[in-house]
Amino acid sequence: MLFIIYVILLALILLVVYVKSTYTICQSRRRLDGKTAIVTGGTAGMGLQIAKDFANRGARVIIACPFQKEGEQARKYIIKKTGNKEVTFKILDLSSIASVRKFANEVFNEEKRLNVLVNNAGVCMAKEYITEDGLSSTMQINYFGHFLLTLLLLPLLKTSSKLSDASRIVNVTSQAHFLGKIDFEKTNDIKHWTPFEIYANSKLYITLFTRELAKKMNGFNVVVNNADPGYVATYITLPNNLTLRKILYPIMFASRAILKTPWQGAQTAIHVALDSNAEVVSGELFYNCKLSKATKRAYDEDLASKVWDESVKFVRLNPNEIVA
Repeated sequence: MLFIIYVILLALILLVVYVKSTYTICQSRRRLDGKTAIVTGGTAGMGLQIAKDFANRGARVIIACPFQKEGEQARKYIIKKTGNKEVTFKILDLSSIASVRKFANEVFNEEKRLNVLVNNAGVCMAKEYITEDGLSSTMQINYFGHFLLTLLLLPLLKTSSKLSDASRIVNVTSQAHFLGKIDFEKTNDIKHWTPFEIYANSKLYITLFTRELAKKMNGFNVVVNNADPGYVATYITLPNNLTLRKILYPIMFASRAILKTPWQGAQTAIHVALDSNAEVVSGELFYNCKLSKATKRAYDEDLASKVWDESVKFVRLNPNEIVA
């Protein structure tokens, strides 16, 4: 019996060693002096690590989240850790079209340039509800809000790019996009899907959006790619239900031996935003800081085009606001 326990423990140790050996770190030493970057969800988890990395490289960093206190605390933390005082916080509630528009207007009025946009914020298995805009809360926070934000900021991203230095958009997706489904009639029907299915759908939508936007940005020197962080130990994966949280928290805590830390999970998004190898491709997926393959459906051009058209309707974009 003791021998079997030793074998199991050894197997677990080897598994942990193997999994951790696949983790990679962004190797780019590129500075971001004179550049401006926006990180949604930049106050906690991976977003905080991404924002801190950009600040360390000299960028002016705008962190965005819906909570004032959390945002101010994150801003002070990043400044203290990096010594870069060019870190600011702005309110952005991705579950509100009005908030997204207000945020974009503030950026246009206050910023001279925008070189990097990281669409990182997200929720997973949160309590689902229909927003004031009539959309699924998870779909709006994870996808529709970012879709609208990106299109509203595109003019500034385009004018900020140079021939030798493209503006970059990083859309954070996940392995869950492989399980996502597209049903435009039921996209926001929260009774039709489980919370995880809605999360998976949102990641498939943003992966398809990346493909279509890349096609539309061809010739404008704006590069857009997906970043899959892998499996990261963040509170995004814990449900809102307190009873389920109490049950799942110990499991999540124990799984930290294999799951990535937020800093490790942030590396692929940082790579996509900075590395020269991620500037020569657009519309692609990166995983562990390397070019990877998305689900086959992500390469369906007709589906990607349809997702774009339907998304324009869902967020009620005006024709003159579509500059792509």
